[in-house]
Amino acid sequence: MARPPRVMTEAAQAYSFSRRAWLLGAGQIGLGGLLIGRMGYLAITQNEHYNLLSERNRVSMTMIPPRRGWIVDRNGQPIASNRTDFRVDVIPDRLEDKERTLARLRALLELDDEEVAQIEAELKHSPGFRPVEIAENIDWDRFAAVQVRQPELPGVAPSRGFARHYPQGAAVAHLIGYVGAATSEQYKKARDPLYLTPGFKLGKDGLEKTMEPLLRGTAGAKRVEVTARGKLVKELATRPDVPGRTLRLTIDAGLQEYAARRLGTNSGSCVVFDCTNGEMLAMVSMPAYDPNSFSEGISQLEWKMLSENDHVPLMNKVTQGLYPPGSTVKPMNGLALLAAGIDPNDRVFCSGAFQVGNGVWHCHKRHGHGPLDLKNAIMQSCDIYFYEMARRVGYDKIAPVARALGLGQKFDLPFATQRYGTVPDSEWKRRKYKTEWKVADAINASIGQGYVLANPLQLAVMASRLGSGLELQPTLLRDPFKPRAQPMAIDPEHFRLIREAMYGVVNAGGTGGAARMQVPGIAIAAKTGTAQVRRITTAERRSGVLKNGQLPFKLRDHALFVCFAPYDNPRYAAAVVLEHNGHTVRNLDTPMIGRDIMTYLFDRERALKSLAEVEPTWGGDIRTRMAAEEAAYRAAHAPPPPRPDLDDVAASGSDAVAAATDASNATAEAQAADTARGDGPARSGSPEPDSEGGRGDGGSGRE
Repeated sequence: MARPPRVMTEAAQAYSFSRRAWLLGAGQIGLGGLLIGRMGYLAITQNEHYNLLSERNRVSMTMIPPRRGWIVDRNGQPIASNRTDFRVDVIPDRLEDKERTLARLRALLELDDEEVAQIEAELKHSPGFRPVEIAENIDWDRFAAVQVRQPELPGVAPSRGFARHYPQGAAVAHLIGYVGAATSEQYKKARDPLYLTPGFKLGKDGLEKTMEPLLRGTAGAKRVEVTARGKLVKELATRPDVPGRTLRLTIDAGLQEYAARRLGTNSGSCVVFDCTNGEMLAMVSMPAYDPNSFSEGISQLEWKMLSENDHVPLMNKVTQGLYPPGSTVKPMNGLALLAAGIDPNDRVFCSGAFQVGNGVWHCHKRHGHGPLDLKNAIMQSCDIYFYEMARRVGYDKIAPVARALGLGQKFDLPFATQRYGTVPDSEWKRRKYKTEWKVADAINASIGQGYVLANPLQLAVMASRLGSGLELQPTLLRDPFKPRAQPMAIDPEHFRLIREAMYGVVNAGGTGGAARMQVPGIAIAAKTGTAQVRRITTAERRSGVLKNGQLPFKLRDHALFVCFAPYDNPRYAAAVVLEHNGHTVRNLDTPMIGRDIMTYLFDRERALKSLAEVEPTWGGDIRTRMAAEEAAYRAAHAPPPPRPDLDDVAASGSDAVAAATDASNATAEAQAADTARGDGPARSGSPEPDSEGGRGDGGSGRE
């Protein structure tokens, strides 16, 4: 059925029109409101954001790396400073023709094949946003030649800034460390745009790394107005950088360099303390690398040379090296014996051999010393005396005194790595080896062998506490408000007896006569030590133990020396540890090195004159020897393939250091196993020289 047509009246038409007009108006009002709200949001709420975007389009800003704070010694002499540096970097993302650009830079900067190969390797492995160093520390003429051609070399960024400089070079390498460019991993972690700025470097090792927050400073910014196409319009105000703070150390830079030179061709270390307050005056590990080379970008060939060196120049031997302390612990053990009630006048007859059960232990003097009291046992470094006394009182009464004097202790110093060694006792052995402590263990430990291990820093602390009688805490950062050290809870009379014995080691016919001071009115007190590093077989003992001069370098004994001076009022204390020295060369042995380092503190001119007489016989000073070694290595080895970025690896954490540490651990474990079987190093005694007169220039010192 069809619907009738709808009749549209005038009223209906008016109603329909007004409704549509209302809806349209409401829509327009709503849209207008949205537009007004959006405009208000953009103009008010987002005002700062868009102002920044606009400013960024108008102004190009380049960060200025902050000048690192200086590191100075106790007298204000610079150890790490800054110098003006002209450098050229490239930003891979902005390179348009890499081959052409590198060819132009090679010609302008006079780069050699090895440098070009290294650059190409870094460009290949580097993220596109990270600048790659082309040349650093270049002269003005080459820098200007690149700068005037910059429009023709897109992606090339010449800049003028400051580079780190280490005046003492290798002498401070393991103390200060070095700086290097930030890695991509470091940037991803920090998301700091400063890490991408050409010329910016941060600490990679040593104090440069551990004190980075203090030394870095705050970056500045250079602002220029540009067109939309990047054309320079004018320079705007530049925000200057804020330099890092100056770090003042307790180190004496002159002594530090002297000690490094005086160690000569040895692989070893030296630590010197002020006995009045525990301030560290020198901390040397040699051989070492030149931190200037690392900061400027070390080559693959130089890194390979350092890594393959059997003297391990990449290792900080002061804190990472662990050694059996040998006879240097005998004064400390004597202090423990006095505390345990042993009469210092009690005598022990040394026949050259000491029997416990079925085992026989020998003294280093084959036919014995005869009857000796405590003082003479220390002076002559008699093993039999300490075997017998350790058997009587037990090593559990000696170990606490060893720890109180610094062995096995961790010190609050700004070093990333410290190895703390071992002071064994019965509880330690039960915990580690699940076996009981034996008399043989005490015998070995009594002469600083067997399970006992210490680093050179701990030995120097031991010497300073023996000399001062104070519980000194080693410090490296200058602190005028450091509290005074308190006397140790040990009878001062016992300290006096031990100091007299150590005086006799050098000045009354003991084993350290070569250390006798030549400064009028100054006497040194000391103790020599030798630590065996290899297992001596029964067959070798029967046929005659080989002398160190007959052995390869790695099988020779370590030589050690602890001392303090003046004897009657100790002001300075030191420890010298020489790896595989074996007492083979007189003027490179510990007593004369220790003597000369102490002489420097009381008569600098005399010490420098003494060094000038012998240093030429070693091939010259440190820089001369290192240059000769590198030249010889380059002549013998063709340049190897370029290596990926070296900045990822700190020198002290390199594979070479890890391998040396593993080898040291393996040696210690092997000796511990021998000790557990009653066949430890003490079987043949501590290989000490009997006296100064009995040791020739080329002898091993073993009797």
